Amino acid sequence: MRNVTIDNVTDVVVDSIGASNDVPARQKEVMTALVRHLHAFCKEVNLSSDEFMKACDFLARAGAVCSDKRQEFILLSDILGVEVLVDMLSNPTPNGETTGTVLGPFFRENAPVLPQGASIVQKHFDNEETVFIDGYVKDADGKPVAQAVLDVWEDAPNGLYENHDPEQPEYNLRGRFETDENGYYCYRAIRPVPYPIPSDWTAGEMISYMGHHTMRPGHIHVMITKPGYRTLVSQLYDASSDYLDNDAVFAVKEDLIGDFSKATEEMGTDLYVRFDFTLADEAVAMAAE
Repeated sequence: MRNVTIDNVTDVVVDSIGASNDVPARQKEVMTALVRHLHAFCKEVNLSSDEFMKACDFLARAGAVCSDKRQEFILLSDILGVEVLVDMLSNPTPNGETTGTVLGPFFRENAPVLPQGASIVQKHFDNEETVFIDGYVKDADGKPVAQAVLDVWEDAPNGLYENHDPEQPEYNLRGRFETDENGYYCYRAIRPVPYPIPSDWTAGEMISYMGHHTMRPGHIHVMITKPGYRTLVSQLYDASSDYLDNDAVFAVKEDLIGDFSKATEEMGTDLYVRFDFTLADEAVAMAAE
């Protein structure tokens, strides 16, 4: 096409997809939709050259700040509600399985493997409230899932995860636990507190541009894995926390909210919360997609 115009440019680009080699159908579907939506967006807002160049600079700066301790693009997708949408599209729960939600940017691999009932707390804070957490992991038929691995992580009472706080020990408030033959798990932690998402770089610029706040409600992350079951990436929210109704990353789900009540003396903590998880059978989950 030697005469590209505002009226035909979208079709010209779409027609070029796969023109020089065989492109898988899914790949062509994704790229075609991407081009059409991007072009429609530019036309809808009448995007200027200056705005376009600022957007390119924004993305370049977002990429520059990414590291093994910070994934800026996940932060940006969270602010836009994209990660939570993709999770809901990818992980439906037709049989009453526990709802998933965003992984977030603070996950670290290889957290310490700890015994049942152990504490993930390596450093204590003056204003902390300790909590004993237990429950059962089961399948959609209510049968226990033994030897499932729960990978848990949370922020400290100062609102920081350990990989963003040089004053905390490595892997503080992180741990991995295995369920017993009855699917039971338990561990000790600190009551999570609301915290602001990192706003010192492009994520902060975007959320400010949107006119939204940066706060997340208190929550504990959990990832549950077991061969034969779909991996569950979820969060346990404190029912008494602020920002449950206006989470900065739109990740709260009603069935992920737990009540933090007064613990018994035997538990050795200030608070107690019981929370059960239901995993999706991998074969059933794949058939439903």
